[in-house]
Amino acid sequence: MATLLRIDPESLPRTLALDPPVTDAEFEALCRENVSNIRLERTKEGIVRMNPPTGGFTGSGNAEITYQVGQWWRTHDRGRVFDSNTAFHLSDGSILSPDASYVSPERLKTLPKGGLRGFPHACPDFVIELVSESDPVKAVKEKMNDWLANGALLAWLIDPYQRQALVFRPGREAEMITGDQVAGEGPVEGLVLDLARVWRCYED
Repeated sequence: MATLLRIDPESLPRTLALDPPVTDAEFEALCRENVSNIRLERTKEGIVRMNPPTGGFTGSGNAEITYQVGQWWRTHDRGRVFDSNTAFHLSDGSILSPDASYVSPERLKTLPKGGLRGFPHACPDFVIELVSESDPVKAVKEKMNDWLANGALLAWLIDPYQRQALVFRPGREAEMITGDQVAGEGPVEGLVLDLARVWRCYED
């Protein structure tokens, strides 16, 4: 793009098809230009998906989830935990941002030196997505399957409006959790997400 597009989240639809499609470098520049007002993702089809700033409930819920994952990491102390501002270049050409994620030390070693300065060219081992009020649930479930298709070993979809979590694993049907906790396995063995504390973030 000769001129970077300044996106107004109030006047544009949730998705944008650019012709010609943006390159990786152009997309990163577009994200930097709009960092203060919108979070962008690029699908494997090249569609730019726009996520406006969250409301108070979602922001509070996401902060609680990130805090809990960070507390687990402090006892685990391997690999890295990332928050919702981190975008990942995936093998299918998409660039997606989970609400929280964990990358194992083994996957971190595949990155070149300086590979964390921009959007990492790696798929997290584990991702969490938090449903916001404006999210079409079907689209979010498709995104969970995209994470698995690109190499995620475990993915949790947290739905505070239905008070449930869906656990996604490669080659298996999603499992619904309706209790007060969801327990990690595989790359995040020992992580226990206290869902009751997340649900409290949605109380007036």
